[in-house]
Amino acid sequence: MHKRQQPGRRTVLGAAAALGAGAAVFGGAGQASASGRDGTAGERLPVPLVVGHRGACGYRPEHTLGSYQLALDMGADVIEQDLVPTKDGHLVCRHENDITATTDVADRQEFAGRKTTKTVDGKKLTGWFTEDFTLTELKTLRAKERIPDVRQHNTLYNGHWEVPTFEEVLQWAEREGRRRGRHIWLYIETKHPTYFRKLGLGIEEPLAKLLRRYGRHLTHSPNFLQSFEPSSLQRLGKLGLRCPKVLLLDEPTVRPWDFVEAGDPRTTADLLKPEGLKWVSGFAQGIGPWLPQIIAQDDQGKLGKPTTLVRDAHAEGLVVHPYTLRNENSFLPLDFQAGKDPAAYGRSLDYLKKLFATGIDGIFSDNPDTALLAAEEFRKH
Repeated sequence: MHKRQQPGRRTVLGAAAALGAGAAVFGGAGQASASGRDGTAGERLPVPLVVGHRGACGYRPEHTLGSYQLALDMGADVIEQDLVPTKDGHLVCRHENDITATTDVADRQEFAGRKTTKTVDGKKLTGWFTEDFTLTELKTLRAKERIPDVRQHNTLYNGHWEVPTFEEVLQWAEREGRRRGRHIWLYIETKHPTYFRKLGLGIEEPLAKLLRRYGRHLTHSPNFLQSFEPSSLQRLGKLGLRCPKVLLLDEPTVRPWDFVEAGDPRTTADLLKPEGLKWVSGFAQGIGPWLPQIIAQDDQGKLGKPTTLVRDAHAEGLVVHPYTLRNENSFLPLDFQAGKDPAAYGRSLDYLKKLFATGIDGIFSDNPDTALLAAEEFRKH
C-alpha cells in the first residue's frame, strides 16, 4: 500500500512546485497550502483530501447552507459549489439550472407559467430554469431533496433552506474561517458555461469578480476551480484567476460541450490518454474523473482492476480527484452492495479503501464522514 502510493505523491509534489502560479503548493507529507490575503503561508490540506460533494448531501438537501455546514462540521477538507446564473446575472448554487427536482417551484402557482422545455448541452429538458428567474424571485423558493426515493430521511428538511447565492457562501466561509481560525476551502464548478454564454449570462466574469472581491483569486487561495469544459478553465485563467483548476471528465464517449460547439472531435476517451492529459496540463493542475475510470467495472457492475489513469495523470503533474462516492447500494459496484434495498448502505468503506490504494489525491463524497474514516488510514503513510 505504502509503495503503491508514494511514487505518485512524489510526482505530484515535484510537478506542483514546477507549475508555480497555477498550482496549489504541496508541502511535506503531500499537503496543499493556502495563504491569506497578505500572502503569508496558511494551513495545509491533507492528501488524500475529502471533498464534501454539494456539501454533505447524503444527509441534507444538496447545495444548501445546511448541507455545506454539516460537511464542514464533519471535517470535510473542501466543500463543493456548482454555479448557475439567474436571469439578472447573479450566481447561485445549484447542480443544474433545471430546479424542478431541487426546489418547490412546481408547487408555486405564481410560477406555473415559467415551466418550459429547453435543450441544454444537447439534452431536452422540461421544467423550471434559473435563467428565467430573477434573484428576488428565486429567493422565494425553498430547497428540497433531489432523490427522495433513495434519501427519504432528507425530506425532513424540505422547505427549510433557500437557494444560496455564491456570495452568501463566500460570506459564510469567511465567518466560519474566523470562528475556526483557519481557511475554509471551496471547490467551485462552472455549470454549462458555453450554454450560458450564448444566453449572454457568462459565468466566468462574475465569478472572477467575486473571487477578487473576497481575495480568493491568488495562487494559494483556498479554493479549486472546476469545469467539464476546458475553455471555461482557460477563460478563468485569462481573467487572472491563479488558483488551481481541475478539468472534470465525463463518460468516455462524451464530448465536452464546448468541443461540440467548436467542432472539436475529441471525446473524454481522448483526454484520458497520455497525450490528452499532457494537453490538459497546459491549463489545469488536476483532473476529476468518473470513479470507473480509476478502477474499471465489468459488464455486471463488479469491480475490476485499476486503470493506469492515476499513474498517467501524475506523470503530467496533475492531481486526481475522482467523483462521486455515495454510501447507498444503488451507487456502489455490485460486489460492494449489501442486501437488496437500493437505498440501504453498502460496503462503501471497503470500496473507498480500494480507491485510495490507487494513489488518488482526493475524492468527492456525498458522505464526507465515511470518506474521512477511510482516508485516515492512507494519511498515515
